[in-house]
Amino acid sequence: MSKAKPLISVIDDDEPVREAIKGLMRSLGYSVEAAASAQEFLSSRFLRRTSCLIADMQMPGMTGFELYQRLSTSGKPIPTILITAMAFVSARSLPASLAI
Repeated sequence: MSKAKPLISVIDDDEPVREAIKGLMRSLGYSVEAAASAQEFLSSRFLRRTSCLIADMQMPGMTGFELYQRLSTSGKPIPTILITAMAFVSARSLPASLAI
């Protein structure tokens, strides 16, 4: 009996970035779903099956970090990798719980 592959969900408002990450994760053997926004992900059928999120830090509406916080406070945290296209992120622009 084969074990189901972990589901990685990619949330990014930039379609080429979203599709590139989706392709990379599939090439590594993962099942992948994608959403263009945090709101789209939260209302998706794959929310409950997601093993890991890859989310953009800077999206219109809810940011990747706000999505992570919302899932954590709801008692359903999902391991999350936050990504950004910003060349430099100052510690002052990060939430206190993320600043290094």
